[in-house]
Parts: sequence; C-alpha cells; structure tokens
Amino acid sequence: LKLNDNGVITTDCPVANNDLYKFYAAVMIVIFILALPLNTSVLHLFIFKLKFWKSNSNNIFLFNLVLADILLLICLPIKAHNFIDGNRRSQEDVICKAMLFMLFLNRGASIAFLTVTSVDRYYNVVHPGRKNLLKALKKSPYISIFIWVLLLPLTIPTMLRGFDCCNSLDNDNTNTENKISWREDVAREVVFFTQIVIPFIVLVYCTVRIVNRLKKKTVGVKTKLRRAVLVVTTVMVVFSFCFLPCAIARMVLLIFRVNAELENFETTAEAVFDGLMILSYLDCLLDPLVYCFCSTKFKALYVSNYLSFCVKTPPEQISNSTGSATQPARNKVI
Repeated sequence: LKLNDNGVITTDCPVANNDLYKFYAAVMIVIFILALPLNTSVLHLFIFKLKFWKSNSNNIFLFNLVLADILLLICLPIKAHNFIDGNRRSQEDVICKAMLFMLFLNRGASIAFLTVTSVDRYYNVVHPGRKNLLKALKKSPYISIFIWVLLLPLTIPTMLRGFDCCNSLDNDNTNTENKISWREDVAREVVFFTQIVIPFIVLVYCTVRIVNRLKKKTVGVKTKLRRAVLVVTTVMVVFSFCFLPCAIARMVLLIFRVNAELENFETTAEAVFDGLMILSYLDCLLDPLVYCFCSTKFKALYVSNYLSFCVKTPPEQISNSTGSATQPARNKVI
C-alpha cells in the first residue's frame, strides 16, 4: 500500500511471474510493430484512395473500425513497459485510468463496428426490401458518430475515483469506502461483459439467418449470399478468437476474487486473464481480413498499392481502372 499525490491509499499490482510478463510484453511489441504499419496503410487507403465519405456504408463502418484499432495500438507500448517493469498497471493513477479508458473505448468501438457491419450485411441479404433505421442512416456519418458518443458514457466507470485498476471486486468490502468502490466496480464489470455478450448474440443470430437464407436460394443468386456468409463468418471467427476468451477468463477471475476460499488461485487467474487479454489486441491484425471480404474494391486497391509484387498487371493500370466494377476480377494474383 502507498499514498498517491492526492493522499489516497492505492495498491501496487506487481506481476506474479516476471519472465511470463516479459513474454507478454514481447508479444504486445510484436503486435504493435506488425499492426501499426498495416493499419496506417489501410487508413491511408480509405482516406486518399477509396474516399470513404463518398462511398457506401460498409466503407464508413470499416474506416471507423480501423480508426479504433489505431487508437488501441497507442496503448500497447505503455502496457508493455508496465509489464517489463514488473507491474500489471501503471503506478501513476492518472495514466492507469487513462489507459483503461482508451482500452475500453476503442475495444468497444471495434466490437460495435464489427457488429454493425454484420447487421448491415444481414439486412441486405435477409431483408433486402425492408425499410429500417440502419438502412436510412448508413450512407451518412451520423450512425458512426452516434456509436462513438454512446460509447463515451459507457466507458466512464473506468474513470471513477473509487475504482482500483488492479483489484476490481475485491472481497475486502468491510468499510463504507470499500463498499462504494465495490459498487462502482460492479458497474465497470457490467459494461465489460455487456460489450461482449450482447454483440456476440447478435452476430450468432445474423450468421445463422444468412446461412439459412443461402440454403433456400437458387444457384443463380448463391454467389452473393456466399460472400455474405464469408463476411459474417469472418467477423464471428475474429470476435470469438479475440474477445470471448478474455471474457471467460475475466468471469473466472471475478469468481476467485469474490470468494475468499478461492483466494489462493487469484494470482494464477490474473496471469491467465492478462495473457488472454493480449488476444483482444490481435484484433488489430485480423480486422484487415474483414475489410478484404467486405469490399472487393478495397482488396484490389490494397494489393495493387502495397503488394504490387503479387500481381501481374502493373499497379498503375489497376489503380486507374478501379472505377470499373469488373476490372479487379480480371487482375490475376500470383
């Protein structure tokens, strides 16, 4: 225990195994090194080549997704530095809470825009002629702005004064101050699980409905439906791989924390949770797969601008012909 600059007692969060957390830090550094140029190139493509604000709704959603990924990447070097120093969190209270705010906000944005992309594809395939709010707003930036604004108040529990960055829902709640902090921690945990469980249910529903639609259609229209199935399946795989494991690990950790009889397992549960949280950062590397499956034009442009050694046609010819919907299909990839 120690006093911070405001005279409030805080608890350090030392790591249980220095070697393990140094390995975690190395993984995060590798993710940062690989994902930063990848997402920067994608951002450049959406702004200067695709001009997402003049394009369809998918490109608007995907632009916001890559923006959330880049903002999330900013946190990784700081998190890795804390692990190398032997701490699960920053010893500075302001930095700790700012990091949690950024991680919660941008992870929530990634989940939200992945979900909206699948819902948009669901309506286009299952209810192509039905009017709906998403269809009415999808060609404007308003729905993206609404999602960001909605996420801000949902992230506020991470900034509450009584919240401890390390021991959320600690079973030591004997005095009034700890009981208040415990209630605030409950609010934060509710936000954490709500951001994952509800979108997962929506994704499962959209995937099942689109697959069923594919089974009922004739051969002539199955190509478009297969592409829709590929999109929602990719989103499901990315979501399940990146976010579900850390949610399950978080639930187990909280059970150990609130049950005094299981307190001896808490340290191990914390290490497992921190390791699985790194899977959620891999979302920054896997999201470009979603971009490629959602937009064939994006895939053709990305290959021609950044992977020109993979195509037989000169990059200039591909770039000049992107206005044609059929041209990317004629460019053969080696």
